[in-house]
Amino acid sequence: MRWWLLLGCVLLLAGPAAAAPLPVVEFRVSASDSPQQVSTSLQVLLLLTVLATAPALLILLTSFTRIVIVLSLVRSAVGVPTVPPNQVVVGLALFLTLFTMAPTLDRANREGLQPYLRGELSQAQALDRGLRPLRQFMLRQTREEDLALFVSMARLPRPRSREDVPTHVLIPAFVTSELRAAFLLGSLLFVPFLVVDMVVSSVLLSLGMLMLPPVLISLPFKLLLFVFVDGWHLVARALLLSFR
Repeated sequence: MRWWLLLGCVLLLAGPAAAAPLPVVEFRVSASDSPQQVSTSLQVLLLLTVLATAPALLILLTSFTRIVIVLSLVRSAVGVPTVPPNQVVVGLALFLTLFTMAPTLDRANREGLQPYLRGELSQAQALDRGLRPLRQFMLRQTREEDLALFVSMARLPRPRSREDVPTHVLIPAFVTSELRAAFLLGSLLFVPFLVVDMVVSSVLLSLGMLMLPPVLISLPFKLLLFVFVDGWHLVARALLLSFR
């Protein structure tokens, strides 16, 4: 009897649900009344594409790579790999990137984006003019050796000037140069802290304190040294001057 009651309840509950109409979704393409509607749709599509690729563009086409690597190396050199936290390091690198890239982005906005929004340029012309300041920034920071490497690997004819290098060749050359510059600057910042570690280790060894970890003693001295010389100010200044 209980099984029959359970079956009846299930049928009563399933009846209205089965009788309810299901929603129908239709995709239609209708003709636009004016070219402005098509232009607006293309702008929205372009905006979504840019937002999807924004992290890669921010990391690889700006000064972000060099700045975040140097800040991370400085944090490791001091001996506190979790202070400041990753959020602070990435945030500081982001705002330093916006500071260094402000003239380039402002020029790209004035020459490419704003004329396109006013309808004075086509999409291809706006992309070419907007990319031109960014290319000039990357060319100033890219070594000749890296450009020659990727031009030869792409089997392209030798460009007559640096401006004739294609963008798909310029980007990996720029990233390679940025990695070299970041590790070079970071290794120079490592030297003072390495000297402190060596001095502390020598003193502990001469005193016969072999069981005492040298890092435990050298860490306060490195922090004091970094604070007394105003280390973050010097690091930020060195990073900003490296892009001139």
